[in-house]
Amino acid sequence: MTGETFLRTSSASPLFTPSRSDRASRRQARRDLAAARRTARDNARPRRTRTRREENEELRPFYPASGRPGPASLRGGKLKLPAHRMTTATASGAYPFLAEGGLGSSGVLVGRDVHAEASFVFDPFALYGKVENFTNPNCLIAGVIGQGKSALAKSIALRSTAFGYRVYVASDPKGEWTAVAAAVGGTTIALGPGLPGRLNPLDATAAPEGIDEEAWAGEVRKRRLLLLGSLARTVLRRDLRPMEYTGLDVALDTAVQQAAAAGRDPLLGDVATVLGQPDLLDAALGDPSRRVGEASQDLSHAFRRLITGDLAGMFDAPSTAVFDPRSPMLSIDLSRLGSTGDDTALTLAMTCASAWMEAALSDPNGGRRWVIYDEAWRIMRHAALLERMQSQWKLSRGLGIANMLIIHRLSDLLSAGDQGSRARALAEGLMTDCATRVIYRQEADQLAATAGLLGLTGVETAAISQLGRGRGLWKVAGRSFIVQHLLHKAELELFDTDARMHDPGHPA
Repeated sequence: MTGETFLRTSSASPLFTPSRSDRASRRQARRDLAAARRTARDNARPRRTRTRREENEELRPFYPASGRPGPASLRGGKLKLPAHRMTTATASGAYPFLAEGGLGSSGVLVGRDVHAEASFVFDPFALYGKVENFTNPNCLIAGVIGQGKSALAKSIALRSTAFGYRVYVASDPKGEWTAVAAAVGGTTIALGPGLPGRLNPLDATAAPEGIDEEAWAGEVRKRRLLLLGSLARTVLRRDLRPMEYTGLDVALDTAVQQAAAAGRDPLLGDVATVLGQPDLLDAALGDPSRRVGEASQDLSHAFRRLITGDLAGMFDAPSTAVFDPRSPMLSIDLSRLGSTGDDTALTLAMTCASAWMEAALSDPNGGRRWVIYDEAWRIMRHAALLERMQSQWKLSRGLGIANMLIIHRLSDLLSAGDQGSRARALAEGLMTDCATRVIYRQEADQLAATAGLLGLTGVETAAISQLGRGRGLWKVAGRSFIVQHLLHKAELELFDTDARMHDPGHPA
């Protein structure tokens, strides 16, 4: 069988094995067998991810190494885009990393704008008419105890005197402003049982320059009637009846005539004396029926507290101090009354003191002035005083006055009365008429009330719950700032309200 080929099969491969005499066929068979084994292994393995080289090989026919040809290649040429103009307000919205521009550089340096890392300057008189939505110069400061709200108020007042502004502190229940007033050469009048200070709230000052004497006399009479009505409503804790208003009117005119004959200003005791004599009151009115005299007896008893009660002598005697409108700072120290915890006595004293200061405040040529009500939360429940404060708030722009109201928390405004009451509306109106609100840290249970009254955003509400000492949220005409108040070393010593809490051997 020399001319025939013997055919064998292998269990490992289905290929035919040629005879040994054909070497070329055997080599080809081995190569075919190796290729078949490689193909079987490749088919058995999972598909591998293509390499970058393989991907580049696929793209090479479409994107040559030199780039796409033509003007759209973006190689070698300059990109030209049309210029775009925008305001800084638009840019700050498009690029949120841009910082707030601040309130300008005119005014009192308060501290550091935390977000902008720049100085923060504030002056309500400089901002009025120049900043959109800044409608009045009044300011509200609120914060829990120990966060620095009093230090902020004192530093603004102290630094404002360098700009020629005068400061009147109508309410100082703790006596903390006495040292501040002395530091700038100001005046302090201390009132309280056993103290020599006396204020006659019915004092009449000379007419300001440019105002007619007769017109000024009418203005003085109006202010005196408002004062008497406020005192009566505070003591009686109710509104006056129409005949009681008539009795006050007649009693004031009679007391003024009697005092003028004696060559002095009328006193509260003079008015109370007339109110306590129904015959005299009816005769002055020309009413023989004595209806007005009898209806005014409650008023006579109400004024006895100011004459013979716990406030005796303080407001029923000629003034021992003269109001000097040129003084850089004037404070009314009521700490002897504030320590008793009697808000009614403090409110009566504040009403008389504020009325005594109104003569200078009503002078349109008196310059720019701050009027500060410290610890104002104690007077929120007395609608009569709130009405006087609201009148002063409304006239602030025309008189050149910036009122500052200092409270602990925004919910103090809600304690003025029930929802819908006049006292509640007056208290909320004071806050509404403050274009500047400075909020220091608030407790967690006060956040909802604060956010609701001020219309704070979620971010602002979260911020005031975590503010550190001396750092506050400033809301100025709808704009928000986080400001770190900075104090000089001398101011720290002057404004220290925690002196009694410090160890004498280790002062803070």
